[in-house]
Amino acid sequence: MLTVKDLTYHHSKRFGINEMNLELPKGEVISIIGPNGSGKSTLLRLIAALLQPQNGEIILNGKNIVSANRKDIAKQLTMLPQTHDVTLDFTVRELVEFGRNPYKRKFAPFSHEDKEIVDWALDLANVKQYEHQHLSSLSGGERQRAWIAMVLAQSTEYLLLDEPTTFLDIVHQLEILEVVQTINQQYNRTVIMILHDLNQAAQYSDRLIVMKDGTIYQQGSPEEVFSEKMFEEVFGISVSIHDMDGKPMFIPKRFKRKGKKECTSLPIPFA
Repeated sequence: MLTVKDLTYHHSKRFGINEMNLELPKGEVISIIGPNGSGKSTLLRLIAALLQPQNGEIILNGKNIVSANRKDIAKQLTMLPQTHDVTLDFTVRELVEFGRNPYKRKFAPFSHEDKEIVDWALDLANVKQYEHQHLSSLSGGERQRAWIAMVLAQSTEYLLLDEPTTFLDIVHQLEILEVVQTINQQYNRTVIMILHDLNQAAQYSDRLIVMKDGTIYQQGSPEEVFSEKMFEEVFGISVSIHDMDGKPMFIPKRFKRKGKKECTSLPIPFA
């Protein structure tokens, strides 16, 4: 169990996390959803120990990771950020090998086990055929799978993914989510990710965590979380909820901004 206790972090008066308490069960795919500025990425970076909380604890396997050794943390959880360094001139295999760094002494050669794990990660992320190609030669979806292979090679119980499908077309989005599902179902890895496509989050997640203004508005199964009230209070939109293969799906109704006056014809100023 990964547990967040009384977690507080503010990087401005407007944005932050407020005395949050949260339990993240092992073995699930958990998606964090919410509007922009609700604190999703901040929470993920705090859990990954990339930010130092101003108060509270993050307990992983009985230890507070806030004060834990960075290398020890890297053997238990890993995070894939939303953006990557596009200037890196590595082959896919070289990138994935970085995932083994927490287990190696500096300048030590790769062991037979390291090489087997790298091969496994390349296969699982479906990028083995590109292992000797440079990242710059790949499509966006192929590059994203290469980065996922790197975090897989780190062999951690927990994978934290910050918007892993952003900027990808629908085909590559679904490819990434299928990889995530395989990681979870076949290898029992716990995946905690941020998704902006709420219908995809409902389809591929066991649990949804809804954030609003730095707090947890609601959490539970997609069936428990998806409601007209939640969409109205968190996202400010009206929706209808439908069933799709046993999972909920929402369809937004035409957006009408609250308090917006009816548009009238005006002369074009530059005509």
